Amino acid sequence: MDDIKKLQDLINESDNIVFFGGAGVSTESGIKDFRGKNGLYKMENNSSFVSPEYMLSSKCLIEEPLTFFNYYRNNMNCLDAKPNITHKYLKKLEDKGKLKAIVTQNIDGLHQKAGSKNVLEIHGTINDCYCMNCKKSYSGDYIFKTTEIPRCECGGMIRPNVILYGEMLSETYNRALYYILNADLLIVAGTSLTVRPASDMLRYFNGKHLVIINNTKTPYDDFAELVINKPLKDVFGKLK
Repeated sequence: MDDIKKLQDLINESDNIVFFGGAGVSTESGIKDFRGKNGLYKMENNSSFVSPEYMLSSKCLIEEPLTFFNYYRNNMNCLDAKPNITHKYLKKLEDKGKLKAIVTQNIDGLHQKAGSKNVLEIHGTINDCYCMNCKKSYSGDYIFKTTEIPRCECGGMIRPNVILYGEMLSETYNRALYYILNADLLIVAGTSLTVRPASDMLRYFNGKHLVIINNTKTPYDDFAELVINKPLKDVFGKLK
């Protein structure tokens, strides 16, 4: 049976679907990933390369804030990005009552731009930020409009509302686990499933059908009922 047809049949038969997505979901919107062929890690050949894990870490934010914000502004600004076919298809699936939750590792907010409602951003979002001192909220573009260390009116440093390397995941992670645990069909797409603790979430899936869609192999392929190694647009663009 054709892979797309098999996936369509699984979707048609299920009314409790959860989607788990990674950076590959947004690359077709022009957003760079970390480990893809054009990702940030491909800069390693540069003699001045510094690991993105450090540049986007809580350690860098605290010890070298200007370095952190310069890197963040240069690499994380995707506020103008538009949803692609995958985001739009998931919105339709939610409207039909089939898709119960979107669990995303992405911080770009494109699922919400597409109109999806129940989006669990386990790594936070670039679409807002807050003062580390008084906790006052600011819009996400506040940091991108500055050239120095962004400061609140109280004098505190303003940081993005994202989970940085070295920080604990938020309560959103536990909510996401609930949906994954109770799903009948789990569709995993656009992620290498090599970064913990996000990749560990699949261990909680106890449903009937696991589908993995990614350009390359993942450590969980052997546990999936269906594995599709194609660009996401060639998959979601053909589903009804």
